[in-house]
Amino acid sequence: MTSPTASLREPARDTAVFGEYDVVVLGGGPAGLAAAAAAAALGRSVLLVERYGFLGGMGTAAGVTNFCGLHANVFGDIRQVVHGVADDLLARINRLGGLNPPHRVFGKIDAQAYDTAAFKCAADDLLLSRGVDLLFHALAAGVVMDDEWRIKALLVETKSGRRAVLAQVFIDCSGDGDLAAFAGAAFEKGDAHGGMLYPSMMFRLNGVDPDKAGEAWRTIPALMDEAAKRGVSFPRKGAIVRPQKHTNEWRVNVTQVRNADGRAIDATDMHEFSRGEIEGRKQALDFFAFLKHEASGFADAYIVDIPPQLGVRETRRITGRYQLTADDVVTCASFEDTIGVNGWPIEAHVAGDVAWRWQDIPGSRGFNHLPYRMLTPQASNQKVFDNLLVAGRCASMTHEGQSAARVSGGCFVMGEAAGTAAHLSLAGNTGCADIAVDKLQETLERSGAYLGRDA
Repeated sequence: MTSPTASLREPARDTAVFGEYDVVVLGGGPAGLAAAAAAAALGRSVLLVERYGFLGGMGTAAGVTNFCGLHANVFGDIRQVVHGVADDLLARINRLGGLNPPHRVFGKIDAQAYDTAAFKCAADDLLLSRGVDLLFHALAAGVVMDDEWRIKALLVETKSGRRAVLAQVFIDCSGDGDLAAFAGAAFEKGDAHGGMLYPSMMFRLNGVDPDKAGEAWRTIPALMDEAAKRGVSFPRKGAIVRPQKHTNEWRVNVTQVRNADGRAIDATDMHEFSRGEIEGRKQALDFFAFLKHEASGFADAYIVDIPPQLGVRETRRITGRYQLTADDVVTCASFEDTIGVNGWPIEAHVAGDVAWRWQDIPGSRGFNHLPYRMLTPQASNQKVFDNLLVAGRCASMTHEGQSAARVSGGCFVMGEAAGTAAHLSLAGNTGCADIAVDKLQETLERSGAYLGRDA
């Protein structure tokens, strides 16, 4: 094995330009597809760059199969609070027969399951209908700067070789903050000790007998508790085991992947990420064996899918002009520069467990505003970038704040706002951080987004 300190000097190279756009979006998860769709709908030329051959982010690549954060418990009334681009996508998934009705979580809030194939096809259809160009199988490799605060090009590696993509505005929806980090943006990882949220390897089963399984999501945790008394160990407490659109197909969320020292694996570390993928699949097989042996209705089931990658919840969080905090979430904070809302609680995936912290339910409006300032990244000297925005789980949040707003509902909100802000930055010939927020809010509401200013 080569020493980790060994290096070689690459020869200088001329890099072909793939194209030039008004807006380039890196990452095709909920934040990225919403950003691209919003900017294109406002007449901008848009390219979305995605590392896989399909859209959906963790929702498809990691097999999440479940939208969280689209709803909030508003004084006891559970309602959808994320609209705009999200509505268009949900309608397209539903027309393909791939959308479940919302289901209740802990009796306090709703989530909504979907078929991953339908999500992929619906997302393609949505973006193509709005004129977005898609570049799949392209991995971000670096940036070229115009000056210290302005990006000129995103460098990507493709099967056709390295290419440069030029744009007036760049939006980082990579989840890991890759583009922003390449540009020199300040970022954090984890809590005060660097500990990040633990990732999980999702998997799906087919051949489940739904009548025998019943409400297995209620009975399986009790079976796990009984097995633990016999000495059986599990990666974490509790399990999410629920049916998909076709009730003989179920999704399973129960694994928790860590390093040998107990820390959550860092998905920006190539060695840890590789080990984590292997360990995640092993945990999936182990828990599947437990289900077949112990849980009613699962005796004839089989694993139909282990997704392309581990489900990553947290890596880099880019530092912006404001960091969303846990207190903002649980107190349902309001902000003058709201771009939408988050109704999901604190969902901290800690060692061996999931720790929930809820808003006052049903005694509050059940959601916090998401401020525009969390999308505007800063360098280490607090100078903001001229033509860079960040949306999704890598936006500006504390470790605990991110554990709530990282879910798909919040990502749709941030992405749509970022795409709209990119348009306004170009229209006004001003830096992304300096656009008129009232104009941004007006444009978002005209597009169907809900900003939470009436509650």
